[in-house]
Amino acid sequence: MSETVAVVRASRPNFLLLAPLCAGLGVAVAWQQGQPPELINTLLVFIGAILAHAAVNLLNEYEDFVSGLDMITRRTPFSGGSGALPEVPSAARRVLLAGLGTLGLVMAIGVYFLWLRGLPMFVLGAAGVVLVLTYTRWITRSPLLCLLAPGIGFGPVMVLGTLIALGANLDATALVCATVALFLVSELLLINQIPDAEADREIGRRHLVITLGPLRASRVVAGLLLASYGLIILAAATGALPAWSLLALLPLPAALWLSWRLPTVLQNPDGLNRVLGANVAVLLSTLALLVTGLSL
Repeated sequence: MSETVAVVRASRPNFLLLAPLCAGLGVAVAWQQGQPPELINTLLVFIGAILAHAAVNLLNEYEDFVSGLDMITRRTPFSGGSGALPEVPSAARRVLLAGLGTLGLVMAIGVYFLWLRGLPMFVLGAAGVVLVLTYTRWITRSPLLCLLAPGIGFGPVMVLGTLIALGANLDATALVCATVALFLVSELLLINQIPDAEADREIGRRHLVITLGPLRASRVVAGLLLASYGLIILAAATGALPAWSLLALLPLPAALWLSWRLPTVLQNPDGLNRVLGANVAVLLSTLALLVTGLSL
């Protein structure tokens, strides 16, 4: 495998669908407010979201390789990194430069929107950059921050940042969508930490799977996952979300199944992988259906 291919793999392209879905929530809310955004600004929002996600992945891959975590972790299709740098160690510097370069492009897009929208854009943009730069090295040492940081990045920062960038209003619908994304993404990162717990402990990380244990962490996973659906129901009932948003409840039976199933497969790698895969499908389909419901 060439160094260029290793860099592409380290960006984890299979997982980059999450970013445009979260940005898509912001775009859908803007459309619902009756303020169709300009095409160029919409494209820049989506490009910036994808680049920001890629930057996180690239810097995370580099840090995990340098720390030695990549050499001791048990990789699954959904956790443990791409494995690109253990296979091509000489690509490490390129991965680091790609991560910093990608983040630089995100910041350039952010400067454009800062010029366009002012201080609110700076606050959310700066928060996003801090999360990207500090997540792997520092945030993963704090259980609560480690739980919330991914959700904050893809929820309030990305969803609300999209709305501000497009000149829309931060209304109740926007806050609900940002919170749903926060719950789902934090739950995703937490469940994916279950197979990595022992390796993470060895290099000094402290997330909830380590501090609570896998069984209690699996209950937090279920709580966050089901809370996202509860919030959608409550918001639709009170008018904060349109009725069509209830389309996002279609994956709820699968979410209930994996919430029940997860505690029973913690010591079963094959069973756990199936639950991890189902969780990714549930999360992505829920966000996609919520975007659809907001757009109808």
